[in-house]
Amino acid sequence: MTRLDRDEWSSLESVSHADSTRPVIYPPLPMIDLRSDTVTQPTAEMRAAIARTPVGDDVLGDDPTVNQLEDTVAALLGKEAAVYMPSGTMTNQVALRTHTEPGDEIILESQAHIYFYEAGGPAALSGVMCKLIEGQRGIFTAADLQKALRPWNEHYPRTKLVCLENTHNRGGGSIFPLTDIQEIAAVCRDNDLRLHLDGARFWNACVATGHSEATYAAPFDTVSVCFSKGLGAPVGSALAGPKDLMQRARRFRKMFGGGMRQAGIIAAGALYALKHHRDRLADDHANAQRLAAGLQQIDGIAIALEEVETNLVYFHTPESIPATTLATQLAELGVGVLPTGANTLRAVTNLMVSQADIDEALQAISSAMKTCQGQQASDAVAVGVARY
Repeated sequence: MTRLDRDEWSSLESVSHADSTRPVIYPPLPMIDLRSDTVTQPTAEMRAAIARTPVGDDVLGDDPTVNQLEDTVAALLGKEAAVYMPSGTMTNQVALRTHTEPGDEIILESQAHIYFYEAGGPAALSGVMCKLIEGQRGIFTAADLQKALRPWNEHYPRTKLVCLENTHNRGGGSIFPLTDIQEIAAVCRDNDLRLHLDGARFWNACVATGHSEATYAAPFDTVSVCFSKGLGAPVGSALAGPKDLMQRARRFRKMFGGGMRQAGIIAAGALYALKHHRDRLADDHANAQRLAAGLQQIDGIAIALEEVETNLVYFHTPESIPATTLATQLAELGVGVLPTGANTLRAVTNLMVSQADIDEALQAISSAMKTCQGQQASDAVAVGVARY
């Protein structure tokens, strides 16, 4: 995939600066962009598919491309039906509202995207309480769930739904083992609970483990999958499950503002990505391993290689070098990474990044670290001189 050159990035940057309400992370915009797998540009072939796709009115149910996408997703996941929506946040929040009523309780891992990064949606949109389980890198067990369940009591909220995330974002792209999922699903069945999957990077989990999508999705009542991350489509996610639940979900999609008209224009990109970009996720995983191995060789960088399971790479700077300082230095060198903590950064391999780009990024990270360490040493000398 061809990256935008510096002049193209500069022109885009000047447009983004015109609206001060838009976030501007680190100028100039990076050319090797590892901030996320959401930054991908449609390929030429995907753009051609989008341009020639037939469309209709999806709210009226007659957009043939959206209908084909929903049927394809449902069949792939082994579910009866699916509903296309603008974002993964919407598919997750619609799922919560579909399964619950205000005052109910949902159970999820303490670092879950639904809890951390969806703008308080569970409370604002569904009126539900979140009970959190402290897992290991986003993963918990059936025994953990069993301990979290409340006994029946009229004073307690009703627990209705358990949510898992696979792969787990804040867990570093960790993979939820199928055996653990099956055991959690058994606890849910025994306690009349529903089970939802936030599968924003579900496709990565399938490619990494070799499990078929239908096998991995089977334990769940509803599954949310995303097309605009590793698959590289511009827009959209889908929620899949039983027909009656998906009919209810369509109502909440409309209520939450997700009803779209000629949505086949964007669904075409998702459909193309499903057909052509799933298997290549293995390339992203290989590039993540290459990046992690290279980072381990850079003085001052700390990384746990065993925690790099898919396409997310988290690494750490010394306390004396803030993550934002290194990210700013890297942006000046044409590499984008995302600070996620005081001394933690995230790099995400994606459709736009080749093996050669990984090697170039590693050179830039090594150079940037030397600059940061040199500045740190100069500051220490200046402080020492100032004392006398």
